[in-house]
Amino acid sequence: MLRWAVLGTGFISNTVIEAIALSDGSRVDVMAGRNRDKVAHFQKRHGIARGASYPDALADPEIDAIYIGLPNHLHHPFAGAAAQAGKAVLSEKSLTTTMQDAHELASMVQEHGTFFVEGLMYLAHPVHRRFVELLTDGRLGGLRSITARYGANIGHLVNPAGRGTIYNLGCYPISLAHLVVQTMLGDSAFGDRSVSASGLANGGGGTVSDAALVVRFGNDVLASVQSSDSYGNTSEFSVAGDNGVLRFETNPWLPEAGDNVINWRPYDGPAEKIMVDDQHDAFYHQIKMVEHHVAAGHTQAERPSPRLSDSLEIMELLTEWERLCLPPPL
Repeated sequence: MLRWAVLGTGFISNTVIEAIALSDGSRVDVMAGRNRDKVAHFQKRHGIARGASYPDALADPEIDAIYIGLPNHLHHPFAGAAAQAGKAVLSEKSLTTTMQDAHELASMVQEHGTFFVEGLMYLAHPVHRRFVELLTDGRLGGLRSITARYGANIGHLVNPAGRGTIYNLGCYPISLAHLVVQTMLGDSAFGDRSVSASGLANGGGGTVSDAALVVRFGNDVLASVQSSDSYGNTSEFSVAGDNGVLRFETNPWLPEAGDNVINWRPYDGPAEKIMVDDQHDAFYHQIKMVEHHVAAGHTQAERPSPRLSDSLEIMELLTEWERLCLPPPL
């Protein structure tokens, strides 16, 4: 039984607690937050025995794993503290909001030898194991291009310290493009690239609300990504090869319980719908993934979930994208 402490009283913690409750290998023993009333509300809603401050939760000897559901800019200090305390760590996406913080987080995790995974929960769902199989079964031929879009009108709801749409939403298509490039072209291919980007800044907020990115990888594969937190509720992801196109019909970054659908459309021949039916959503599968690796004594996840090196490569492109979108300070 993996005994969890949950840090943070935002909406995402509700979702993860509900996923933990569905597993017979995990339970939430401690709810931690700054606001005692909110902590008490979570305890009552989910039947959590103990409420605590962040330091007390991290130091609790009866806790095996820490879930960090705090805003992006707080991932670095709390993940580091959890690793120092010898806990397994599941920390929400994005990894951090700066490369300096990302490298410091990685160093602390590696120094203490604890399990760590970034909460790109969708990659733990069976639909992405099937997607990797489709990428490698030869049907596509050579990789030619990747097209992605993720938009949701959430900018007015999120903490501005989280640095806007690139880190809150853009991390999803970037991380999936990373998986595609790595799977089809090799581990080193994602870093061999040239990048152009444009974006719109939030009024006076110093963060990006709408962003577009084009990446040319070293072998002339092109990737086009758009992200917005100012309008819409839309997802799109497709991979084009020499022989046809793989496209998600359902949201690839929020796999639900039930059918998730990938469409294979060859340039010559009939289209095929590839259905992945599972009774659980991505958050549940993420918890089972953590349980598996902690029980096995691993310090990081296996693909398709992100390894620490994968999270760092994703962060490098996210921070480059943001730098190209925001005007330099006067």
